[in-house]
Amino acid sequence: MKLIVTDVDKTVHEIAFNPDDILMHVLRAAEMGILAECDGCCVCATCHIYVDAEWLGKLEPIDDDEEDMLDEACTPQENSRLSCQIQLTPQHDGMKLTIGPEWD
Repeated sequence: MKLIVTDVDKTVHEIAFNPDDILMHVLRAAEMGILAECDGCCVCATCHIYVDAEWLGKLEPIDDDEEDMLDEACTPQENSRLSCQIQLTPQHDGMKLTIGPEWD
């Protein structure tokens, strides 16, 4: 299974994943620029991504903690998510996403 990831330099990558992987771990292992400073505890927004609109309905809804953290993200948008909160499943095969802007 694979993800289609656009990095901050606008380069597109195909990245393999396994069911039950956490998206943040996959992106970090592939060196996509995800800082993930809190290591997936949902207390920062340094794993911020933009999910292509066609894929948003295939993700679990945003909970209150994630929504609060997205308010802290650099340039949040309607399709913003925290990659630490997304557990991948076979239905995410081919999902397109873009890495959020780098933190200063």
